[in-house]
Amino acid sequence: MNNPLEKPWILGLTGGIGSGKSAAAQHFIDLGVHVIDADHAARWVVEPGRPALANIAEHFGPGVLQADGALDRAALRKLIFENADERRWLEALLHPLIAEEIAHHLAQAQSSYAILVSPLLIESGQYAMTQRVLVIDAPEQMQIERTLQRDQTSEQQVQAILKAQSSRQDRLSHADDVVVNDRDLAWLHSEVERLHHFYLTLRGGQS
Repeated sequence: MNNPLEKPWILGLTGGIGSGKSAAAQHFIDLGVHVIDADHAARWVVEPGRPALANIAEHFGPGVLQADGALDRAALRKLIFENADERRWLEALLHPLIAEEIAHHLAQAQSSYAILVSPLLIESGQYAMTQRVLVIDAPEQMQIERTLQRDQTSEQQVQAILKAQSSRQDRLSHADDVVVNDRDLAWLHSEVERLHHFYLTLRGGQS
C-alpha cells in the first residue's frame, strides 16, 4: 500500500502490436500494480451516450454504428487506416478525452507506482504523463506472426497497423527500460518480476 501522502509515480508501458505488452501488463497486475490501459479508456470515451460517439457518427456517417447504436470498430478502423487525414481527425477528437479518462483512473492508484499501458504512448504524447517508459520489444516478423495467430485479420492489415504505430527506433529512443520479448511467457514473467522489484525501490521513477 502506498503512503497516502506520497502519490504513486507513473510508468508508461508500450510496444508494437504483437510485442507482448498486454501479457507483461497482466503480470504487473498479478503482482498488485495498478494498471490503466489506454485502449480501455479509448473504448469508454466512445460508449453510447458519450458525446464523442455522436461526433464520430456525424463525421463518418451511420455506417460506423452497429444496429444497437454502439461503435462498429472494424468499420471505423478500415476507414482511418486507409486515410491518414481521417485518422488525424479522429485522434484530435479522442486523444484529449482519453487523456482525461486516464488521469482520472491513475489518480485512484494505491500501489507504489502505477502503469499506463498504451500502444500509442509515444505517438499520442501520452508518455508526458509518465515518469519512466518501459518498452516491450520484439522482432517485426515475430510481431506479425503473433498477431496473425491471435487476431482474425490479414497480414496486410497487420502491416498497416505497424506503419501507423511508432517505429521501433522511435519507441526505443524514449525507453528507460527495454525487454526484448523473443522467448517464452515464463521468461517474460521473470523479466516483469525483476523490473517490478527494481521499480519498488524508485521514487518518482528515479533511483
